[in-house]
Amino acid sequence: MENYDDIINLPHHVSKKHPRLSMEQRAAQFAPFAALTGYEDNIKEIIKITESKMEHRRRIIKSKLNIMKNGLKLIEYFLKPFFYIY
Repeated sequence: MENYDDIINLPHHVSKKHPRLSMEQRAAQFAPFAALTGYEDNIKEIIKITESKMEHRRRIIKSKLNIMKNGLKLIEYFLKPFFYIY
């Protein structure tokens, strides 16, 4: 601590211009920074939109799968006569 020998025993500075802050005021200075106000709401909205899009895509896929199943049934219907042994 050689570098601080000249100031280590000095009394704590008390401003003559600015009054001392209360505990509440000091605590407020160190409160979490609120730069991300509304962030939580934005995330919730994005989740809602994403889930809505996913549900829409699920419905489309389900619909296409049903069409494919019906198409396979139709193909199976027309191919049945070829599988009969005469």
